[in-house]
Amino acid sequence: KTSSAILLVHTETGITVSMQDEKSQHKNRAKARRIMTTRLYDHFQKQQDAKLDSARKTMIGSGDRSQRIRTYNFPQNRCTDHRIGLTLYSLDRIMLGQLDELVEALQTHDKEQRLQNL
Repeated sequence: KTSSAILLVHTETGITVSMQDEKSQHKNRAKARRIMTTRLYDHFQKQQDAKLDSARKTMIGSGDRSQRIRTYNFPQNRCTDHRIGLTLYSLDRIMLGQLDELVEALQTHDKEQRLQNL
């Protein structure tokens, strides 16, 4: 009898491939390496997908009312941005596209946050 079986073990992930289909050890080794490459690719692809999914879920949020960004109150002619706590009583101008005041406040808040994170 010949010893032609191959057992490959990837030490980092613990993935194992056992091959004894062929009579030649060289053919078994080549086949096992191809299978190992495929399994490792799948393993790392799943890890990457899981990271992207978790990042996407944190960006999207749950959609609760507590996660609102802006409130438009037409009877009071008021627009409130809840991220920065800004309330503007010029909803009619905002609806016409005059967002300069709102954008400037958001940019100022963003700069302040970046400086605090340094």
